[in-house]
Amino acid sequence: MEQPDLWIPLPLFQELCQILDGHTAVARFPKIAQLKTIEAFRDRMVELEIDLPIDEAIQTAAEGSPLAGSLEIGGRIVGNRWCIHPMEGWDANPDGSPTEHTLRRWHNFGLSGAKLIWGGEAAAVQRNGRANPGQILAVQENREGLAQLLRVTLNAHREAFDTIDDLLVGLQLTHSGRYSRPNSSHLEPRIAYHHPLLDEKCGIDPDDPTMIVSDEDVHQLIDDFVAAAGMAQEIGFQFVDIKSCHGYLLHEFLSATPRTGEFGGNFDGRTKLLTTIIRRVRKSYPDLIVGVRLSVFDTLPYVAGQEVGEPMKYDHLLPYSLGFGVEANDPQQYDLTESIQLIRQLRNLGVAMINVSCGSPYANPHIQRPAAFPPSDGYLPPEDPLVGVARQIHAAYELKQAVPEMPLIGSGYTYLQDYLPHVAQAVVRQGWIDFVGLGRMVLSYPELPADILSSGQMKRKQICRTFSDCTTGPRNGLISGCYPLDSHYRNLPEAEQVKAIKQQMRTDS
Repeated sequence: MEQPDLWIPLPLFQELCQILDGHTAVARFPKIAQLKTIEAFRDRMVELEIDLPIDEAIQTAAEGSPLAGSLEIGGRIVGNRWCIHPMEGWDANPDGSPTEHTLRRWHNFGLSGAKLIWGGEAAAVQRNGRANPGQILAVQENREGLAQLLRVTLNAHREAFDTIDDLLVGLQLTHSGRYSRPNSSHLEPRIAYHHPLLDEKCGIDPDDPTMIVSDEDVHQLIDDFVAAAGMAQEIGFQFVDIKSCHGYLLHEFLSATPRTGEFGGNFDGRTKLLTTIIRRVRKSYPDLIVGVRLSVFDTLPYVAGQEVGEPMKYDHLLPYSLGFGVEANDPQQYDLTESIQLIRQLRNLGVAMINVSCGSPYANPHIQRPAAFPPSDGYLPPEDPLVGVARQIHAAYELKQAVPEMPLIGSGYTYLQDYLPHVAQAVVRQGWIDFVGLGRMVLSYPELPADILSSGQMKRKQICRTFSDCTTGPRNGLISGCYPLDSHYRNLPEAEQVKAIKQQMRTDS
């Protein structure tokens, strides 16, 4: 199907040219916007030896699109196969309550047309577990703030689509662990164990035992997760996500082989924190649906800088036992054996769905968030980002084959850009995944799911081109948003600060 010519505002085009001038390595991979037809996109996939389902034509809901199909989750009907991933805006008030920026983002989630809104936002269950001073808090003092977020989402969806009967909205519960910054940009880490590579990358003293979360602290953390889940149910959230991904605390425990005591060492010990929280939530609130966003595989931390990314030196750590879902003799490859074992265990505990992700945006962003342009704390992509997209889709498909009865939500689709709906429709049609999750894309284009289901067309001027400004901003203490394409953010003072940061990156390179 022929695509119309790409239209980019002149200032954005000029900025893109400057980026390419400063980072010529980025240009070595053809950009998606340059692939003007579905045939050209397929040809590029063949060049990269990528095998993914791709539908030629996009169907609307009226035409029987598989993306319009409903699915039962935890006894509730979810009206279509689009899911909105949780995204932190770094824009809450110091007391953890939402600001106008936060409320606007959740309002847009409601307008998106997606019928599964996965947590909307990562909400910290402890103040010392905030990833930034602007993170939402899931504590009693912010009860009304959380209720406000839910109301604005439901009201927006009801006004746009007449009903919320087939809409499922949850709250993501988290502790940021190694990446906690509750008071400022200064890192205040709480870790499961000392990881030699991550300690070096984060500037953590490998001999400091005070940063390690004690077993006593773990039991208090379990209590706080359970209390937050109960509060979420009372407010009206239909499910909670016990966040276990992206290098945060619960995810880090999954690889805590060096840790002694009841929450480390072997598989049962490393998974005990997560499974204990779920057991207690299910026992205390049996009507509350529980999901888990899970990094099903890790990889090595990468060296940050303006060069093409390379993993940190790891030969001295082989066989590698410091990652979850990695091949011990080659930790750049995934091994889903333990991931499948865990998902089966979570299913038996009553977990209703798994949101499949991988890696960490701090340690290896090209794995977790494929993009053409790196954030300020990243590196130039070491592979065509399409390879990273395919890696995530294939991993999720392997999990679906292994545990077919568990509903799975897929990640990593944004970089497909113009061809996102072609692949999304095909993978759902062929049973590779149950829901297609959208993250960064809905910051620039929140109505994408609704547009695809109603007209089968995308608004190309709103498609995320993975400039990574939504990550560069918060990495430098600014709020997150789509500065290039969303006028709300483009007109804020922070937009000029993001431009200055990127200019400095080009100068440094």
